[in-house]
Amino acid sequence: MRHPSLVPLSHDHHHGLALALRCRKQALGRLKPMGSAGLRERAKEFIDFYRMSLVVHFRAEEEVLFPLMRRAVPGSAVLLDELIVQHEQLRQTVSQLEAGTSMAKLIFDLGDLLERHIRKEERELFPVFAAHVDSTQAEMIGVELKKILDDGGSEKITDKG
Repeated sequence: MRHPSLVPLSHDHHHGLALALRCRKQALGRLKPMGSAGLRERAKEFIDFYRMSLVVHFRAEEEVLFPLMRRAVPGSAVLLDELIVQHEQLRQTVSQLEAGTSMAKLIFDLGDLLERHIRKEERELFPVFAAHVDSTQAEMIGVELKKILDDGGSEKITDKG
């Protein structure tokens, strides 16, 4: 069971998992429209999702959740570093999608990376959070996450400890 403070992130994860599945199906030719038209459609869908949701989602994690986790759970550093690398890989994919080369493989790999990333947060990071972060910190994190996610990231949220 995830901590209630993390539910807004999990809502984004739900949408991301659905997109990851569509990306893999599209790349395998199991989703209409088929061929390059379908691949372009899925690329546009990912780019839109990235711009509308993931930019702010990653910001909330990188500015609020991850710094708290580093302080509260020193053993989480390796996991957090892996997640940040995956964030950067997903950011780079946007440029590759816009360039439009090797679309089928890129879109399949994108779906795979997005799903693995979300599963790692849900199955590894969130349980560590629930086990090691006290309720006061968790509530503060929930407020800060909600603030970033609700306002679309228009204000810089500082790392409060």
